[in-house]
Amino acid sequence: MVISNVQTPEEISSSFISSVFASRYVQDPLPRYKMGENSIPREVAYQIIHDELQLDGNPRLNLASFVTTWMEPECDKLMIESINKNYVDMDEYPITTELQNRCVNMIANLFNAPLREPKQAIGVGTVGSSEAIMLAGLAFKKKWQNKRKSQGKPFDKPNIVTGANVQVCWEKFARYFDVELKEVKLREGYYVMDPKKAVEMVDENTICVAAILGSTLTGEFEDVKLLNDLLAEKNKKTGWETPIHVDAASGGFVAPFIYPELEWDFRLPLVKSINVSGHKYGLVYAGVGWVIWRSKEDLPEELIFHINYLGADQPTFTLNFSKGSSQIVAQYYQFLRMGMEGYKKVIANCTENAKLLQKALEKTGHFDIISKQKGIPLVAFTLKDPHNKRLPFELSKALRHHGWIVPAYTMPANVEHMTVLRVVVREDLSRQLIEKLVFHITNATSELADQLVRPAVPRIAFTVEVKESDEERGEEKGTLHIPAMGIHWKQYKPEIVVKEVQVMGGKTKGVC
Repeated sequence: MVISNVQTPEEISSSFISSVFASRYVQDPLPRYKMGENSIPREVAYQIIHDELQLDGNPRLNLASFVTTWMEPECDKLMIESINKNYVDMDEYPITTELQNRCVNMIANLFNAPLREPKQAIGVGTVGSSEAIMLAGLAFKKKWQNKRKSQGKPFDKPNIVTGANVQVCWEKFARYFDVELKEVKLREGYYVMDPKKAVEMVDENTICVAAILGSTLTGEFEDVKLLNDLLAEKNKKTGWETPIHVDAASGGFVAPFIYPELEWDFRLPLVKSINVSGHKYGLVYAGVGWVIWRSKEDLPEELIFHINYLGADQPTFTLNFSKGSSQIVAQYYQFLRMGMEGYKKVIANCTENAKLLQKALEKTGHFDIISKQKGIPLVAFTLKDPHNKRLPFELSKALRHHGWIVPAYTMPANVEHMTVLRVVVREDLSRQLIEKLVFHITNATSELADQLVRPAVPRIAFTVEVKESDEERGEEKGTLHIPAMGIHWKQYKPEIVVKEVQVMGGKTKGVC
């Protein structure tokens, strides 16, 4: 009696490959920039990619980023369960759509939107604040154009007034959608947009003034209340209706919980829209942002598309179409799980840790703190020695040896002589990690300072111009011979030394 065993291809594969690292797929190079001719076992594909990704930085130690790097396991599980749902298919996934609508209304209420009816907030989920800003900017541009057309006035030169400290997405919006970006320059000791100067730059073509609640450079909140009051006064004098957009990408989930008295949101009548990043202090992994409008009138109807080929009439106002549902589900989980109490505790803890880091850095005697107490939880600092231009970048590089990613960057125009280091304090940056970070910063700064104070070796670059003799002219080959020579120089009195030598054929100029 013969018994036959039938094996699946996977079983056959596993019978020949007892260890991934013993397989030829790991030992031999695989194509990187074109698709291979043959398939490889799934466990080998996983291991190859997994191993290469280990060379990435550790997200938890990436202190350059505001983006959330830790969530609770239960939320991770929900995200995995929702990963195969296309968020845009509202008719097929009505509960996911409902969760998005709940989030929009929660955020609108958090930002004090004057809702005419419950559950009627105007807003949408996006892939981040960059898309949210694009949508808000388009709404301002379209509304301004419609008004100018109705008045019979030119509508081809719109502009936005911002501070020079805005995030690059504002520059992208201006370039992509043909809007002039008028930037208020920063100045020494004042690293955010000056409301008075911003209002001075407003003209009849200004579609909005963009204020930042939490500057990327220093974490500072701009004075939206003062901007609102000054702009309202100018609007009254000119008859214009210039509105305000608040870029609350970083501060939108900070200010309501620890600075509830601060007026920056829809409590101010000229604030017509606000964007916020759910993947920053909204405590969700990267890939979710929100934009909320004050009222339906602030979002022109012609920007909203209605589609029905997915099963029902579905209004949509986004720059992309298909996207996953996981981040929307995760945001709703955080709102439901944390509530006001939970967010207050997390943000307050981040703020206290930022203060702890600031005091520790000040105690070293090496740094000046330029970030403000009232702002998002981060510490921006410069070195006390402004003449040592290399040290901040060398310090950033040295910290990478310990796994830390701490960015060093130059400030915008008018204060570009400043080089700043910045540490973003997120939920998962514990006090123990902060103590270790300060230890590494202190040691690295001392070591680098000793190295960089050594006098630099003078370098001289010069060009030798050579000529070929008449009898050698036209030869394809030649020999260049420069006898040993000394160059005498004195500091501040550069001396040009010219020496003619013969060359046999070939090129007649060379740089040494």
